[in-house]
Amino acid sequence: MHSNTPGDVVVEAGWQAVRDDGRVRAELIEAAYAQPCLRQLFPWTGMGELHFSRCTKWRWTWDIPYIQPTAEGAYWVSGPAREESVGPAATAHEAIAMVVGRLPAHCGPAFAGTPEELAAHETTAQKP
Repeated sequence: MHSNTPGDVVVEAGWQAVRDDGRVRAELIEAAYAQPCLRQLFPWTGMGELHFSRCTKWRWTWDIPYIQPTAEGAYWVSGPAREESVGPAATAHEAIAMVVGRLPAHCGPAFAGTPEELAAHETTAQKP
């Protein structure tokens, strides 16, 4: 990733933090990071899950599917909302492909700010 903007720096630091915290399988993190469309998003973890946000500040966006580990060493892709299920994935690469195939239009790079600031920016950007 080229660190051209403050958002790029924060996103790269987020990827390093996810690697360092040990809550997500390394193979999943590296498979996600290898995808340029995901690498430009802000990663975050919860309960062993790998999430992706279109903004860099908390309360991150919830409009991208996320990946959960299974006890058998495979993965389950859910979301974007908690009650939505995409389905099982045998490998980290398969799970990543399922997320990439479901990214929202015009997704990335991550916006340096909160979800509310992102929404305001997108509204302003769409005005003629």
